[in-house]
Amino acid sequence: MRDLIFVSMENWDEIWRRNQFVVAELARRHPENKILFVGLPRNVSHDLRHGRLRALVEPAAWSPAGLPNVTVTRPLKLLPDTLPTGRRINQWMARRHVRRAARQLALREPVLWLNPHSAVHMAGQMAERAVVYDITDDWMTLSQSPRLQRLIRRQDAALCRRADAVIVCSQRLFDLKRDMARKLHLIPNGVDAEHYRTVLEGSGPLPAEASGWPRPVLGYTGSIHPDRVDVGLVQSIAGRLNAGSIVLIGPRFLPEEDLARLQSCANVFLTGPVSYRDVPSYMRGFDVCITPHRMTPFTESLNPIKLWEYLAAGKPIVSTDVAGFRDYPRFVRIARDAEGFVQAVREALREDRTLAERRRREARLHSWHVRVDQIEAVFHECLRRPAGEMAHA
Repeated sequence: MRDLIFVSMENWDEIWRRNQFVVAELARRHPENKILFVGLPRNVSHDLRHGRLRALVEPAAWSPAGLPNVTVTRPLKLLPDTLPTGRRINQWMARRHVRRAARQLALREPVLWLNPHSAVHMAGQMAERAVVYDITDDWMTLSQSPRLQRLIRRQDAALCRRADAVIVCSQRLFDLKRDMARKLHLIPNGVDAEHYRTVLEGSGPLPAEASGWPRPVLGYTGSIHPDRVDVGLVQSIAGRLNAGSIVLIGPRFLPEEDLARLQSCANVFLTGPVSYRDVPSYMRGFDVCITPHRMTPFTESLNPIKLWEYLAAGKPIVSTDVAGFRDYPRFVRIARDAEGFVQAVREALREDRTLAERRRREARLHSWHVRVDQIEAVFHECLRRPAGEMAHA
């Protein structure tokens, strides 16, 4: 493998997502190679307005624990992106920051991995040997202004044309990008199944917060975002439960009115973010793993990491009729409304215990190790081509 500049849509923090799993696996496999992980820009004007001075004085570069060949950095962003001139200045600053960091690490002809569509301006500008564009969601169908939707469409189309390889995580995304990308690859998300072994096998007290949840516990892990979680459905399910609780674990991005609706339900608990390290200990308190996602074109584009993590945990699963979960009818009960969801939960609580180990065996087939094997095959295909054939035109 070559050195890698990895431009991410998220920062490197305790809430691990696809980007961190991929980078960590590559770093462990290839300790001789260097990886520059580029997180979200530090938004100077926003942080100053909100008194978040600490975010502006964080170290210019640092390495995650146990991954000495990974360097994490974040460029500065001075101006709002809503104005074209401000966006161009911010892009120039980002390129300058990343090029300087790459020089300091002595990266030579790295592979440039771009996760954000907005990073299209970096393609061909980082002295890279190849560009890989990784698409994890259909961002055009997210709730947003028409202006932003048009900008995303232009950026995505340009990057699909320019990239030497485009990777998508779901069949829906593959179908959408089939005619846009020269080299298109479907590589779903995965799981470190061993990380979730203690969900069923662990013993001892639960985390203090989890020990107070009324049983049975219907548990969700992941971003609590209005384009993902169906707040009205959760509220309706909570109202139909004769006993027990609904627990939503993860960062909250809900508008105040949606958050208030959930907080008004005495049997709904929102923990806020929980580090990846601690998620299994909280999941030990679940009786059923749930995915009350909205059924929309956006959720249809997802390959939810929680699917693989729920399978690795071994516990019963109930989900709305969304991509990924519907593909495993032997392990997942599907419901389309609150009444059906509650009925499916009742059935899940009575299911055959032998399903737990079968779920875990299935999860082990979808490891991040396997996914990164596929990603490395894409790298090798790109790098076999002569440099003059790279798609930077």
